[in-house]
Amino acid sequence: MKTYIILFFASLISLTALAQVKQGVISSTVKDSKNQAIGGATVRLLKAADTSIITTRTTDIDGKFQFNDVTKGSYLLRITAVGYKEFNSSPLHVLDNAGVVFPVIILLPAKSTELAEVVIKAKRPLIQMEIDKTVVNVDAMISSASSNTLEVLEKTPGIVVNSNGDITLNGRSGVMVLIDGRPTYMSGQDLSLYLKSLPGSLLDKIELMDNPPARYDASGNAIINIKLKKNRIGGFIGSFATGYSKGEYGRNNNSLNLNYNYKKINLFGSIGYSHEKNYNIDNMTRSFFDTNNVPTSTVELINNQEFKSNGLNANAGLDYAATPNTTYGFQVNINDNKNNDLLNYNSDNYNAGQLNNIGKGNTIGDNKRTNLGSNVNFLHKFGSTGKELSADINYLNYRSTGNQSLVNSLYQPDGTAISDSKFFYDLPSTINIYTAKADYVQTMKNNAKFEAGFKSSFVYNDNKSDYYNITDQGPVIDNGQSNHFKFRENINSAYVNAQKGWKHLSIQLGLRLENTQSKGEQLGNELVPPSSFTKNYTQVFPSIFLNYKLDTVGTNTLNFSISKRINRPNYQYLNPFVFFKDKYSYSSGNPELTPQYQMRYELKYQHKQWLRLALSYNRFTDVIFQTTRVENDIFIRKPENVAFGYMIILNTNITITPAEWWTLYFEPQFARLGLDGMAYGEKLNPSIYAARIGIYNQFQFKKGWSAELGSYYVSRDLNGQTYTAGRYRVNSGIQKKIWKNKGSIRFNVDDMFHSWVARERSVGLAQAYSFQTNESDTQRFGIALTYNFGKDTFTRKSKHKNNALDEEKNRM
Repeated sequence: MKTYIILFFASLISLTALAQVKQGVISSTVKDSKNQAIGGATVRLLKAADTSIITTRTTDIDGKFQFNDVTKGSYLLRITAVGYKEFNSSPLHVLDNAGVVFPVIILLPAKSTELAEVVIKAKRPLIQMEIDKTVVNVDAMISSASSNTLEVLEKTPGIVVNSNGDITLNGRSGVMVLIDGRPTYMSGQDLSLYLKSLPGSLLDKIELMDNPPARYDASGNAIINIKLKKNRIGGFIGSFATGYSKGEYGRNNNSLNLNYNYKKINLFGSIGYSHEKNYNIDNMTRSFFDTNNVPTSTVELINNQEFKSNGLNANAGLDYAATPNTTYGFQVNINDNKNNDLLNYNSDNYNAGQLNNIGKGNTIGDNKRTNLGSNVNFLHKFGSTGKELSADINYLNYRSTGNQSLVNSLYQPDGTAISDSKFFYDLPSTINIYTAKADYVQTMKNNAKFEAGFKSSFVYNDNKSDYYNITDQGPVIDNGQSNHFKFRENINSAYVNAQKGWKHLSIQLGLRLENTQSKGEQLGNELVPPSSFTKNYTQVFPSIFLNYKLDTVGTNTLNFSISKRINRPNYQYLNPFVFFKDKYSYSSGNPELTPQYQMRYELKYQHKQWLRLALSYNRFTDVIFQTTRVENDIFIRKPENVAFGYMIILNTNITITPAEWWTLYFEPQFARLGLDGMAYGEKLNPSIYAARIGIYNQFQFKKGWSAELGSYYVSRDLNGQTYTAGRYRVNSGIQKKIWKNKGSIRFNVDDMFHSWVARERSVGLAQAYSFQTNESDTQRFGIALTYNFGKDTFTRKSKHKNNALDEEKNRM
């Protein structure tokens, strides 16, 4: 206390020892009681007569500030900074031909009890509704610390993940998934495995964008942006989380986040490790008919799959504040994932109601994926002019070394062997991606804003599949079933975006131009002739947003938007090669695929933060989805374009607080969706009414206790040539804050009644019908421990937006 009094009087004495400097200048340096510079402090210049604010400055990294062109008169200085008491000067008198320079100004620390009160009152909600997106704060989800990222997505309102790993948002497939604004460049099972390798405790928030503005790539029917934790405050701080959950099998997720800030340099990083074992059971019945619709044969097939995976994810970065307005940054990310899976299948094949033969087999897969990403970024603000320039350069390398061993055996009903085959796949794959992007933003007077930017991306994809028959003499390559596919793509784009606001009305107009050039090559061999394709197309993507306040304070608002988007086929969809899953199930790509286009019209009404209604009409042309062709008793999945599809969706978001300790989120969604086209000569025009209803409860009790209870229901749904029956799940959790609120211990139950089981039936198959159930290890009991440590001093200055990459990863 004595030290603080001495410092306080020293600062007062310094006010009487002001030196005269050049005309109209007031300057000084701000430090703490330990003589360390305080950067980012807010310095206000006030009139002494009425304390009205004239202008404001922010101290630089060395704690310095300066006001120029100050006219003759009497003034006051008011200085504020996080963690410090407010400083108010005695009157300063600026005379003709004179200025004022202070000796060092010392800020005294605020009382710790005052800071503690701020922390206690800062309750972070689970869901926040913003004008252009919905934000889910993952740490408010108690079960996140014991879950992986894919499981966190499954519990997120509006998101559904099917058995193939495909992600839909509010009923729309073709979703672009971003990590910190950069795309994953993956889809389907590849994306699913990647997200499983990321512990949920690494996540900060999830942004859901049904209608992204022109700043983002035009690809994807919607955007899910997964933001990882980055401690944006100085000093040395960090957090640690470890979680374990048990279903049929156990799994664990662990993460560590660190941040250190010293003067102009900010270092941050995180590391996460996950281990998982899971199962998946498919039970299928397939019936076949002749041209007169008379049953001819039936196959009853059971696939029982078990898989293990170990994932390591590390991220490190550095920000260098070269000047108060200029920051340079660098980040590197490594994701290493190893997985092994065993698929056993058993089949009974009936002809005319009699058992004809029995099939048995297995597939053993071993795969190692290493993903390396690096980013160099730059941010410059042109003083207080409202102008800002940012740029990013990125390099990504994805490398996979996988293989599959397959055994197929066929037996008579009495057990006599009919045939036996063994074969092996060697599946190396490499993708190199280069992107560069720059954005310019200018905030203007009268509530106006202008944005412009460009982006270029180059993708090089090398996919190889060598097929070997296993004989008594060893493996023998079969060139007739081997494949080597290369794909190159270059996308160049530019956009402009303008905003203008008035008292009640605000308008945003955007226009994005994208040119795509791609080439695919199947190299061929002694038995397979080479083939290739090229595509070159340019498209314009407009967007319009109108926002109208029905009252002066914006309590009630209306929003209308129109936008056009594109969904390019992912890289594997363009590979024409045929892959085996089991004796009766194959899949292949389609080099003839064309992009899918979407026009979206949406009208939204919002009342404060507790009610939002959104009615949208979505029209799709050249719809991309997986069709099924039947050859004999084999189902072959292949992506195709269907002429037309539509979705009419009514979204409702209601947030209410029945009691001070209870927050309720209610999210019903109703939709009408359908297709119109042909698939292998069969008319494909299914339509359906669908509903999704989510209810999420958060409970905040005394003494650091909190809890959550959520349920989610999905009605009958349509996915290509498949109807999926309704299903539901219930999740719950409880949390206790410990160690003076720096840590927590959490318990949770996922899919409490093990009701999240998919039941599907086919539609539009030529002379065939299929029914299938799918279940996995979704009923789980979890426990997790989290801890925050370190001391923070002031807010990190870098506000670089990590969105330089917007599409390419999503299509690997």
